[in-house]
Amino acid sequence: MSGGEALLFWVLGPACVLGALGLLFVRKAVHAAMAMAMVMVGLGIFYIAQYAEFVGIIQIFVYSGAVMMLFLFVVMTVGVGSTTSSIETIGGQRIWGWILALLFMGLAMFGLGKVTFPEPVGLEAAQSEGTVTALAREIFSHQVFSFEVLGSLLVIAVMGAMVLAHRERLTPKRTQRELAANRIRSNTFVAGKPAPGVYARHNASDTPALLPDGTPAEHSVPRVLVARGQAQPVPYQGVDPSGDPTETEAADRPVPPTTERGEQA
Repeated sequence: MSGGEALLFWVLGPACVLGALGLLFVRKAVHAAMAMAMVMVGLGIFYIAQYAEFVGIIQIFVYSGAVMMLFLFVVMTVGVGSTTSSIETIGGQRIWGWILALLFMGLAMFGLGKVTFPEPVGLEAAQSEGTVTALAREIFSHQVFSFEVLGSLLVIAVMGAMVLAHRERLTPKRTQRELAANRIRSNTFVAGKPAPGVYARHNASDTPALLPDGTPAEHSVPRVLVARGQAQPVPYQGVDPSGDPTETEAADRPVPPTTERGEQA
């Protein structure tokens, strides 16, 4: 191993380990996704450093790009609650889960203990016909059974995610016309819910809008952000009983745009 490879290993190795630990112990789903992306990018750089350019580029493009973006879109679409229910829908599933996990770990350790590794050879000799051809020959000839099992597990995982995210609809879906009529009859949000506020130092989604009297509109923030505790507090920017704004409120109030003549629009 050259000095550059050793430096790369000792820099990216701890980074990948920290990313893997962050994936297990962070509390926010977006932070977990970023930790997983860091691990995937580190592995791709390792592959490229070992002259497996095709595998490294695919590792970065597919896993760090497509899979992580899909994960983030799923999180944004489904949402993550602030708490997780501890009620078991299937009796004894945790006990059986621990038993199966321990059996799997014991079987894996037993199998790894019986493995005998051949004399290592360089990648140039192992991939004399090219990296892509050698990888395809290894996957679709020597490791075809393992590849098919892995593909089946991925399909089962996708189907399981669809089953968990599926929700049976007990009543027909209401149309936009019916929702608008319902709002008018109940006289609540007749013109629709207010949009979040836009400020220079905050995101538009986590900051509530201001009503005409200066009070924050709590309904303008998505309920997922409120459940996570990520909504930004906004101070009251109304007027005092005398009708004049205070100094702090006047300073915080945005300045209305002006026309070419200097008059306020």
